[in-house]
Amino acid sequence: MGRWEPDSRGRLERAALDLFGERGFENTTVAEIAARAGLTERTFFRYFADKREVLFDGAGALRELLVSTVAGAPENADPLDVVVTAFGAAAAMLQERRAFAVQRQVVIAANAELREREVIKLALLAVEVAEALRRRGVSATAATLIADTGIAIFSAAFTAWIDDPEHREFPLHIRESFDELSAVTAIAMHR
Repeated sequence: MGRWEPDSRGRLERAALDLFGERGFENTTVAEIAARAGLTERTFFRYFADKREVLFDGAGALRELLVSTVAGAPENADPLDVVVTAFGAAAAMLQERRAFAVQRQVVIAANAELREREVIKLALLAVEVAEALRRRGVSATAATLIADTGIAIFSAAFTAWIDDPEHREFPLHIRESFDELSAVTAIAMHR
C-alpha cells in the first residue's frame, strides 16, 4: 500500500492487531506497525499517542455515548433501565467492530498491563455513568451501585458476545445479561 492511500487510522489499527497477534504486544514496535501499514512513524503518532492507544482509542467515544444516553433518557425512567439502555447503545456502536473487538480482547488477555488498563477504563466509565445518574437526581450510593451494575452487565455481555459461535448481536447479549441478573436477584430476594 502506498502512503497516499486513505484510511491511515484503520490501516494502522489492522497492522497493529496483526503484529500483536503474531509477535505479542511487548515485542511489537511502533516502527513495525507503521511499516506494516505502509506509513511512517510520524503518521502513527498523528493518530495514537503510543501503541497501547490502538487498543484503547475508542474509550472517549464510548464514554460520551454512555453519558449522553443517560442524560437524554426520559425524566421518569427507572435509573437501572436507563443504564441498561445506555450500555445497549454502546453495544450497538461496537457491534460493527466485532472482529476488532475479538482480536483486541486476545491481545489484552495476554498482557497483565493491558488487563489492568482495561479494568481502569471500565472503572472510569462507571464513575462517569454514576455522575450522569447523580445529575438526574439519583442518590450517590444508588448511582454508584447502578453504574457498577451496568459495567458488570456490559462485561458479562461482552464476553458472551465475543465467544458466541452464532455471532448474535451485542445488544442482545446486553439484554440477556440483564435478564439473567434480574432472575438471579429475584431468586436471592425470595430466600
